[in-house]
Amino acid sequence: MTADGQLSSLAEIYAGHSVAVPPVISIEVFPPKTADGDQVLLDTLDQLAIYRPRFISCTYGAGGTTRDRTIQLCQQIQSRYACTATAHLTCVGSTCEELLEWIDRARRAGIVNIMALRGDPPQGQGGFTTVPGGLAHADELVALIRGKSDELGVGVAAYPEVHPEAADAASDLANLKRKVDAGADAAFTQLFFRNASFLDFRDEFDRVGVGVPLVPGIMPITEFSRIRRIAALCGAIIPEGLAAELEAVRDDRDAQFEVGVAHAVAQCAELISEGVPGIHFYALNRSRACAEILEALGWGLDDGVVR
Repeated sequence: MTADGQLSSLAEIYAGHSVAVPPVISIEVFPPKTADGDQVLLDTLDQLAIYRPRFISCTYGAGGTTRDRTIQLCQQIQSRYACTATAHLTCVGSTCEELLEWIDRARRAGIVNIMALRGDPPQGQGGFTTVPGGLAHADELVALIRGKSDELGVGVAAYPEVHPEAADAASDLANLKRKVDAGADAAFTQLFFRNASFLDFRDEFDRVGVGVPLVPGIMPITEFSRIRRIAALCGAIIPEGLAAELEAVRDDRDAQFEVGVAHAVAQCAELISEGVPGIHFYALNRSRACAEILEALGWGLDDGVVR
């Protein structure tokens, strides 16, 4: 959101990204399924809003199970925190007509940014299946959104350690370029724990001329068993040294948290020194880890800049 209270598109948020100082901070959350979860999320956002994220994104459940909640939560974020929201949208389980209707509803609700994703199949379904009249790939969804509006900001996903379904790194990067060529404004990476993976990927990203901001996605490790499951699903590699540190304190949740946060602080500090346009935090609807990382980086609460 701009100083005069206007919502900002992703293109506006990352304008001048190559010289962005400080980097853009953004937070990703998901729609809770219970009233207690709603309160936990609000408490989380109350704590993280003081760090002035440029936008907060809200996921869209498998098969569109939270499609209405996604819009509602984005509206609440924009109203409660005067912060631009970004709504996720996937191809899973929806026809083009249904997707277009959702985009119209999102626009009427005041949402100015969409994260366009193919999406993961619902739990128990062996693989992604295109419904009759639906879309098979994220680049098609980007094109569908662009056919509706040139003003909406559009983000897409990137995979530094290669999408689990991709044949190889080259084909995965070519797929990302198709998404950008279809009209995406920025690419946000899947979580990773080795900065070398991101930096090598960025070199290739620049070499092929993708031409939009590439924003690293960071998920602080707060519970090793949970992160290990998530990493296995998305193909993220946990470095041996970090895994050994976490395994050594597997019976101590507080110690796991400390190891995970320290690693994320080191990751973010190096990424900032490498000139990334922003950092996108996967907060898992909890504030403590992200808050401790931002504090350790010297993120000023008074002026919203790194000191």
